[in-house]
Amino acid sequence: MSHSSYLGANLTINLAALGENYRILTGESSPAKLAAVVKANAYGLGIKEVATTLSGAGCMIFFVATLDEGIELRQILPNARIYVFHGALSGTAEELVANSLIPVLNSLVQMENWLPYADHAAALHIDTGMSRLGLTPEECNKIPFITSYNIDLVMSHLSCAEDKNHPKNLQQLSLFKKLRKFIPSQYASLAASSGIFLGTGYHFDLCRAGICLYGINPTPLSPNPLTQVVRLQAKIIQIRYVDSPQTVGYGASHRVMKPTKIATLAIGYADGYMRSLGNSGVAFIENYKVPVVGRISMDLTTVDISNVPDHLLSSKTAVDLIGPNNPIDKIAKQAGTISYELLTSFGNRIERNYKSGKE
Repeated sequence: MSHSSYLGANLTINLAALGENYRILTGESSPAKLAAVVKANAYGLGIKEVATTLSGAGCMIFFVATLDEGIELRQILPNARIYVFHGALSGTAEELVANSLIPVLNSLVQMENWLPYADHAAALHIDTGMSRLGLTPEECNKIPFITSYNIDLVMSHLSCAEDKNHPKNLQQLSLFKKLRKFIPSQYASLAASSGIFLGTGYHFDLCRAGICLYGINPTPLSPNPLTQVVRLQAKIIQIRYVDSPQTVGYGASHRVMKPTKIATLAIGYADGYMRSLGNSGVAFIENYKVPVVGRISMDLTTVDISNVPDHLLSSKTAVDLIGPNNPIDKIAKQAGTISYELLTSFGNRIERNYKSGKE
């Protein structure tokens, strides 16, 4: 097994920025409560470190996707309120109860699975237009023995919240208001990350902050109101001086047209640095832009460092693939994907470093 000091790339996670983002979002969602979504190993950043930081910032309510994630989080935060998005799948009810986890019931079948445990708290998901999880409006009128359940939260999910002018937002809001009247519950929740910024009319009693906690822009048509949490850097393995005419990488997809310095970095698509960034991505050495040239290979990436002064180049040089000059939202756009996918794709060959102070 590789020792972390031998790894060629590292991901710095600024826990101070994470905590500050939670406080900003708390103010934005007030007076509603703010929950944190920490599914998928806290979006790839480390569930233990992230959950502990958020708890220290005042978060008491968490959401995960699966039962296994809930059990892991319960070991970290014994007193937190933890909801499981996937709900009461067949055969999971006893484990949910044993670990004091609250299922989000998504269907009539799940409600039947949960009926023997109905005195325990549960959430109910209603589908207001996503066509993904949740009871349909028609099913909401057929909920069997609804008064037999201890439904403490009714929730739905917005499909177009990142676009504040999309008509779907108001349609879903109107339907959610209508349906929740027929479901007795203590709390209601509609807004997740982008929905928080649609205004107080979408907040109800509880907002669910997910990707925005980690510095991803929840308002992509406006400046990011939050602080970037991650910085991805890679080491230089080799510097090669290439004369024209010569090509770089697989497929000879990049041709050198003049004398050029090429740095080969210890990161590739096996680490989550996406292949689509070949010949289109941009990295930085300090404030010097270094474009990705050639295809991304499994373990290696090549960048053109011709404009970087020699005194900044050595085996200790850290190349910013995500950093102050190239935020993750920008890199995701270059890769033709979304920040969610990029953030959760970073593999275990990338060392995680945690900072408690500001960069």
